[in-house]
Amino acid sequence: MSNAKITLTENEIPEKFLNLNFYLKKHLGKLPDPPLHPATKKPIGPADLTPLFPMELIKQEVTLDEFVPVPPEVLGIYKLYRPTPLVRARRLEQFLETPAHIYYKYEGASPAGSHKLNTALVQAFYNQKEGVAKLTTETGAGQWGSALAMACNFFKLECRIFMVRVSYEQKPYRKTVMHLFGAEVLESPSATTKIGRKFRQQFPKTNGSLGMAIAEAIEIAAKNEDTK
Repeated sequence: MSNAKITLTENEIPEKFLNLNFYLKKHLGKLPDPPLHPATKKPIGPADLTPLFPMELIKQEVTLDEFVPVPPEVLGIYKLYRPTPLVRARRLEQFLETPAHIYYKYEGASPAGSHKLNTALVQAFYNQKEGVAKLTTETGAGQWGSALAMACNFFKLECRIFMVRVSYEQKPYRKTVMHLFGAEVLESPSATTKIGRKFRQQFPKTNGSLGMAIAEAIEIAAKNEDTK
């Protein structure tokens, strides 16, 4: 029987990201419809995104290049926990009685506990490179918040996280992880933002939601030039 796990060496970690939009355009002749601006209901453009994201990440959202280089600074951090194993799920194959080979990529061994650190590091890097001092975000169960908190710690950025109320109350250890990386974690809806106070007034018994939490993070980013 062949090995159950396939693990690359550090020297084999890819140095480029694969851009799926390149293949969608090439083979389907079109791209997914762009998001609509919540106020105008028209497709958003770079000018609509600049209050929230650094220009390099906006460019990556619209590029049709097949590959996007991984910054060397990020690649060096990837080597702390990557490559992660590709695992063949033989027992699942047997259970399904299928001749197909089923594989999954195991990302749970990263310090943040999921694949989300892979992109959080890139986002933090480009924000720091463009002079941003603080990042703010939402998190549900806390995995994304943990990833961004760790990424901000690597690149010396302040981090404020609005965590959905029900998870904030039920998952104290996720808050502990974010705090260990230096992040500020707030229950959402919070009394910190105008929209958060409005949610608390209208829905005093709410468990919170990702929509509420991201609305708070967007308010903070839109009002502060040093925050994305």
